[in-house]
Amino acid sequence: MMNKTLPILIFGYGNLSRGDDALGPLLLEMIQERIELDSVEILNDFQLQIEHALDLEDRNLVLFIDASVACNGAFDFRELEPAHDKSYTTHAMSPAAVLQVYQTIKHQTPPPCFLLSIQGEQFELGSDLSPKARKNLQRADQYAERLLKRPNVKIWRELAEKAFHHEE
Repeated sequence: MMNKTLPILIFGYGNLSRGDDALGPLLLEMIQERIELDSVEILNDFQLQIEHALDLEDRNLVLFIDASVACNGAFDFRELEPAHDKSYTTHAMSPAAVLQVYQTIKHQTPPPCFLLSIQGEQFELGSDLSPKARKNLQRADQYAERLLKRPNVKIWRELAEKAFHHEE
């Protein structure tokens, strides 16, 4: 029996109760309002866990979405590589560590995975989304819409390369 390739996976994570940490789940909601569900699968969680490695199986393309304080602009977009990092042994993992777990347990290279990081600045429990994060979310939504109109690994790699060199 042949494995069926699953649709594109968009995996947003963050905590809606922690101000700008909600950027990942909020962008997922925006995407969900306009996509065809048969072409894209949406997954939302508070944080990445070791079990999420199995969600990568048989995918053509994966997009992780998260808030970050380390963006060079409103958002960053880059391709991910499997990597052992400090998160590998902690409760919450980085996307690169999830890819590493996948590679270790499946004994194969993970599907092409990308990270869309949205710049946030306040992450306190009970805080609202900051005005700057709200603007960054709108810009990231426009970018995500562009990505999803062209769900092609080659195109996404070119965009990630451009984002790396030209910093949006």
